[in-house]
Formats: sequence, C-alpha cells, structure tokens
Amino acid sequence: MSHYHSHIQTALSLLETYKGKEPFAVFIKKFFAANKKYGSKDRKAIAHYCYCTFRWGKAWAGKATEEKLLAGVWLCSQQTPGIINEMRPLWLEAATTMGIEPDTATIEQKLEIIGQPAYDTIFPWTKDLSEGIDSRKFTESFFIQPDLFLRTRPGKMNKVKHQLDTAGIFSTRINEDCLALTNSSNLEKTISPDKDAVIQDLSSQQITRFFQQVPKKDMASVWDACAASGGKSILLFDYLPSVKLTVSDIRASVLKNLEMRFHAAGIKGFRSFVADLSNPGRAIPDDKYSFIIADVPCSGSGTWSRTPEQLCVFDEERLLEYASLQKKIISRLIPALLPGGYFLYITCSVFRQENEAQVDFLLENYPVKCVKKETIIGYDKKADTMFAALFTTS
Repeated sequence: MSHYHSHIQTALSLLETYKGKEPFAVFIKKFFAANKKYGSKDRKAIAHYCYCTFRWGKAWAGKATEEKLLAGVWLCSQQTPGIINEMRPLWLEAATTMGIEPDTATIEQKLEIIGQPAYDTIFPWTKDLSEGIDSRKFTESFFIQPDLFLRTRPGKMNKVKHQLDTAGIFSTRINEDCLALTNSSNLEKTISPDKDAVIQDLSSQQITRFFQQVPKKDMASVWDACAASGGKSILLFDYLPSVKLTVSDIRASVLKNLEMRFHAAGIKGFRSFVADLSNPGRAIPDDKYSFIIADVPCSGSGTWSRTPEQLCVFDEERLLEYASLQKKIISRLIPALLPGGYFLYITCSVFRQENEAQVDFLLENYPVKCVKKETIIGYDKKADTMFAALFTTS
C-alpha cells in the first residue's frame, strides 16, 4: 500500500500548489522535470490521481483531500482499481449490499454509495447553461475521459483505418469520415496529419451542417477571422475545395502553425494576417467578404472534460469578460460583410451568456437575421459541447 500513499501525497501536494495560471499539463510536466526520481509509472499514476480529483470541480468545498481523490479515481474507473480495493473496501461492500456489482456501478450509484456530493456542487453554474443541455448528464460527463476524434480527408477513410489497424490502434467508425479513438492513442508515425486525417473533435466536425446552409455561390470570399490552428478552414476546404480563404488570428506564432497545416492539407492561394479584433484602434484590411467565420475566444466550458482543472479554477466573473470580448469582435466583423453575406458565430462554451445572449446582441444591433442556431451536444458522445449560429444580412 506504501506506493499508493506516496503517490496520493505527491498528488495532493501538487493540487494544493496549483493555482490555475497555466494548463495543469504544463505545470505537472515542469514538476516532473525538476524531480527526476519519478519513473514513468509513478508519473502516470500521480497525474491520473490529480485529474480525477479535478473532475469534482467545486464540490467538497473545493479542497483536495484523500477522500476526494479516491472517490474521483473510483468514479473515473470502469473497473474497480487496486487502490480502491485496498484503501476503500467499504465502498465496494456497500455496493454489494445494495445489490450493485462494483465493476459495473454507474456514476449515479457510486455517488450514492460515497454519499457525496450533490450534482450542483460539482458544476454550480447550471442556471447559466444554454438551451438543450441536460445539466445532470453534462455534470456526469466530467468523470468520463473524452475520446480522440479523427476526421478523415475526402477519400482517405480506408487508408487511415488500415494504417491504424496495422499499428494496432483500435478505432471506432462514427460516420463516413470520422473515427473515435481512446484519448491516449499515440498517432505519431501512424498517419499523415492534415494530409490524410485531421485531429478534430466530433462536435467541431458538425459545423459542416452550417456550411450547407450557405449557397456555394455566396462562399466566393471567406474570412476565418479567429482561425487559430485552422481546423474550421480545412473543414470548409474539404466541403468546398474551390473556396478562396483569408485567415487571421491575434497571434503570429499560431498563424505560422496554420500555414504549415495548410501546406500539409494542400491548401494554396490563401491570405493571412495578424489581427487584434478586440481593439478598435488596430487597423484591419478594408475588405468585404461574402462569408465570415468567427470561432471566438470563450470560456471553453464545453471542453472542460478534457481540461478538468478549469472546473476548479474558473471564476464566474470571467464570463463577463468573455462576453464583452465577443461583442467587440462581432462589432468589428459585421461591417466587413458584403450585402447578402453570411456570418457564422461559434463557441466551445455551454454558457448562455456566450451563446444565445450573443445571438440576441446581433439581432438587436445589426440588420441580420438568424438562419440556424444550435447547441451541439457532445457530452453524451465523449465529445465536446459547442454552440453555433448562422446569420445573413439578406
């Protein structure tokens, strides 16, 4: 049992020290780099214990304790791990007494056995959720590791599936061009990234449904205004290879990465520029576009199953900051639309303030109409949850 205690104490120490100023993956990597005594198995166990604890969010008064850590490990496990057999056998006995097989107990059953906590203490912002989100199922999803999704490029499904099978990497075909893999899958040297397949969340792939609402003749000039690494642009290119793309981002380094991805994806003739769209004093090219895509900066709350530390460090006041930033960006982009043009607003947020409230802002302040809006539910598919709304100036 000693190695369990050692790993638990190290994990609790890290959790106590972490203040959320950087992604936890970066934080713990620095810790292990400075403490060489931890072997590969030690590092894996300690990191796992930390992430399982983060998944409790604001519950247990927000404090990291051994009980909270162990409960997190059990809830995140499909089969009973050795640490629970040794350190919390009473939980397993309680399950058996209730007629529940410990290895197949649901998250709801495990919560009942543990006696902690109420769902709304894990994610206390349920009143702020967007339409269509089941708060209970969404909260349960924090204890489930999301999948890694591949979107195969046109005509590449059979090739990519064969490459994965040959490498012994298990994958499940979701649809004609999407594969789901375990999040720990190592794809290095297995596939040609961006050439044959793109790592892209299942919900992000659903944005094609919004592209289909725009007449192809109205995609003559497209500006991906918050392009980041270019995933939405590559998605659009695969839908309409003749598209003429302009891309921008606030970070020059990100655009460099985007250019490398575009090269691998076979996208040529695009235009790119650095733009701070939140600052009215920063000039942007005086061009007009028939279609503008804005995957805006947001809380990222629809992706917190992947970065559960955010559940613990998120401050509700940040919502006001993001909402204000989003309005500033919208206000710079709408004037760049051609008459009859289309504007696609996207977030990976579950909060109404960043989603439906921004739809209302657009409708109240600009001569646009909403063609389609949707909360793209991913928590029931081991994927992210997103929001998208398409507008036209017609």
